[in-house]
Amino acid sequence: MNSKKIALLLAVLLMFAVFAIGCGDEASTDTLIVAQAADADSLDPHATNDQPSSRVIKQIYQSLLDQNEDMELVSGLAEEWEQVDELTYEFKLREGVMFHNGEELTASDVEFTLLRALESADVGHIVGAIDPDGFEIIDEYTIRLSTLEPFAPILAHLAHPATSILNQTAVEEFGDDYGENPVGTGPFMLESWTRGTEINLERFEDFHGENAKMEKVKFRNIAEDGNRTIELETGEIHIAYDVLPTDISRVEGNDELVLARDLNFSTVYLGFNIEKEPFDDVRVRQAINYAIDVESIINTVMEGSGDVATGPIGPMVWASNDSLESYGYDVEKAQELMNEAGLEDGFSTTIWTNDNQLRQDIAVIAQSQLAEIGIEIDIQVLEWGAYLEGTANGEHDMFILGWVTVTGDPDYGLYALFHSEQFGAAGNRTFYANDRVDELLQEARRSADPDVRETAYMEVQEIVRDEAPWLFLNTGEDRTGLRANVSGFRNHPAGHHPLWNVIVE
Repeated sequence: MNSKKIALLLAVLLMFAVFAIGCGDEASTDTLIVAQAADADSLDPHATNDQPSSRVIKQIYQSLLDQNEDMELVSGLAEEWEQVDELTYEFKLREGVMFHNGEELTASDVEFTLLRALESADVGHIVGAIDPDGFEIIDEYTIRLSTLEPFAPILAHLAHPATSILNQTAVEEFGDDYGENPVGTGPFMLESWTRGTEINLERFEDFHGENAKMEKVKFRNIAEDGNRTIELETGEIHIAYDVLPTDISRVEGNDELVLARDLNFSTVYLGFNIEKEPFDDVRVRQAINYAIDVESIINTVMEGSGDVATGPIGPMVWASNDSLESYGYDVEKAQELMNEAGLEDGFSTTIWTNDNQLRQDIAVIAQSQLAEIGIEIDIQVLEWGAYLEGTANGEHDMFILGWVTVTGDPDYGLYALFHSEQFGAAGNRTFYANDRVDELLQEARRSADPDVRETAYMEVQEIVRDEAPWLFLNTGEDRTGLRANVSGFRNHPAGHHPLWNVIVE
């Protein structure tokens, strides 16, 4: 073949390549690409209660009720609901709602779902007030459920992603593999999942409401926080969750980007495994609270994003105790407490964190500052799934984690984290136990009187602050980076943001 023919052939091939690339770009406008720091652990709402999973679950399933971005209760799969008596609630389901497998939603699916949730180690506490014998199916689209005793936040709990209604046939068909084969009634359904890399959702065309604006949603796992910002800048993703505080000015100063920044219900903390020495000694836990300069962490690592946490729940949550004071930074006081505990020479321990840059930076500062009172720290970074499993099993010494009071009610922000029956996966990864705290949390759950509940929650926060199962770090905010051509997005204060009304223009 002569050189002219070769040149002509190359030109033709190049033309086809350009055409193919152009077609790829055009097709990509039908796909919303969202990046977060970790892959989902499971897409079974009863098998996990972590944020990366919930953000995907929210798109696939629906609950009986929902809470909008203003935390108002709105209709979900139940178009009507009423309280029949002190313990009993009736829900009238929407008719003609289809699951992704083509079966119609009925009241029996609701009963099946909530009974299954009650058996879950991860989310059983969310529905634990429901009486397992308290279900009554009135007809195909009407169901009543009763609680074991009065439980004021029950409706808010029924809006939690963990109460997403499942299809019994699908759960039984897939068995142990259901978490990778989810079937819901939501606006998107699972198309494919490459573990550790991406989750692809496609629009559910038989959705009972208005169809999702985009044909597909791709959740990409980009663990390196800075890389999410870079890919947002280059246009490889449309939405970046959890923008680094250090990248705030970078995003806000780019005309092609928008930063959605809103306070949320989250609290970040460094927890202690109280079942291990020396963390079973309250003086050691208090000493660590005094020895770490939390304000400097917020100013340096967080770039001023969020506020110093003075207790276990933040100011956006109802009944937050705003009279609590932070420990403050007092190395001399910390050393006094260490001496009283018989640890004047310190000790060696570990801090666990996942592959989250902010948490790793916090761990490094804690390592440096705790060395001043003789505590030698080994920082261990774990993959997200292993991190959740290990802390649930109590394999850790200290760990850095966050909690979002998803329902906006203090029961969710306190019961799961500090009640002695919630050790491990349910939320209490510090293995903290206090009889008075248990009593108060139960009292607040049973009472329908908001004043009684508020008084109980105020005392719980005081006790927890003083007994310090946590080093209280900061209350948080959502920082979501968007391409300027993305519209229809709003941060949800619970952290799992709805995507079905989002458009890439």
